[in-house]
Amino acid sequence: MKSEDTPFEGGPMDGRVLPVLLGITGHPPKTYRIPVPAPDGGAPTVLVYRRVPRARGTRTGLTRGWKYLYDPTGRAGDGRRWPWSKPAPDPDATPQGKPDDANG
Repeated sequence: MKSEDTPFEGGPMDGRVLPVLLGITGHPPKTYRIPVPAPDGGAPTVLVYRRVPRARGTRTGLTRGWKYLYDPTGRAGDGRRWPWSKPAPDPDATPQGKPDDANG
């Protein structure tokens, strides 16, 4: 299996570089979950990191590598999204209605 040294930014893993296994497409996984055991033996805390492009090429605009950014919300991944699926509701979204309607 092929791996790539990938930097982590933000959260407890800030500044660390870990070897991450690459998938069949040659990319690291979109999310990287790190279970941290609780000191009292309770349920472990899971740190969630999301993959983002590290840099863009100057001529082609292609991604030159990946890095992981800390996701403090720790949401589980959205999983597979099918083309016929409804979009996930955004908790911060305003209700749908006419812009001039005061009651929505």
